[in-house]
Amino acid sequence: MEFLVVLFVLVIFILICAYLIRIVPQATSYVVERLGAYHSTWDTGIHFLIPFVDRIANKVTLKEVVKDFAPQPVITKDNVTMQIDTVVYFQITDPKLYTYGVVGPIVAIENLTATTLRNIIGELELDETLTSRDIINTKMRSILDEATDPWGIKVNRVEVKNIVPPRDIQEAMEKQMRAERERREKILQAEGEKKSAILTAEGEKEAMILRATAKKEAMIAEAEGKAQAMERIYVAQARGIEMIKEANPSKAYLSLKSLEAYEKMADGKATKLVVPNELSSMATLLSSAKEILSNDTKE
Repeated sequence: MEFLVVLFVLVIFILICAYLIRIVPQATSYVVERLGAYHSTWDTGIHFLIPFVDRIANKVTLKEVVKDFAPQPVITKDNVTMQIDTVVYFQITDPKLYTYGVVGPIVAIENLTATTLRNIIGELELDETLTSRDIINTKMRSILDEATDPWGIKVNRVEVKNIVPPRDIQEAMEKQMRAERERREKILQAEGEKKSAILTAEGEKEAMILRATAKKEAMIAEAEGKAQAMERIYVAQARGIEMIKEANPSKAYLSLKSLEAYEKMADGKATKLVVPNELSSMATLLSSAKEILSNDTKE
């Protein structure tokens, strides 16, 4: 019996200690009330609770909370209704204000996000809504952060997750995108053909220039070759004349050479008769002798 009594007392003591001694884990705060009024906020560590006097009113996590809210219907400035869902990243900075500032803080943030989103989208047209996510996110974060300060909540980031326009708007946008892609394809194809034509023309131009340059160089080389050949002929002829002159040929040799030259000229193809100087002198001599003989006969 004594053992059972001791065991019973021990169990009661452990239960009382478990109730009185509280250990607050990391990144968590406890809001404690004493006699129904706010008393203190317990941070990480060991704390003692007075039975029947103190009460833990709320256990608040200090970690960043990510809340994905359901899509909300919103109307743009040009009267287009679309569905937009958002993701809010917030953190509790004051457990007391979070506990006593508002009833249902998460629901309050959701409703505030929905109304803020409708106000911002109502100032934008459809195209601006689809291309201005960063602007929408920044405005919503600023407005929500300011509105949730009295609740002990800091909004770190707001992201627009999905923007779903009506089906007819989606079909029109898809047609517009296809038309835009086709237009870009045609532009790229035209630019490619243009560049190809330019490259072809430049290639033909360079080829013509190279052919003309090669032809010019060939003509120059041919002319230089002919000039060098003629120069060598003239040099050889001059050298031959100099050698004949140095040999001091006789008059008979020169006469013979002259007759050989006349023979070549009178090869039957010439149309004129060329008489050598020696024959002309002989004809003159015979004519003079004839006149002398005629005069002697008359006397």
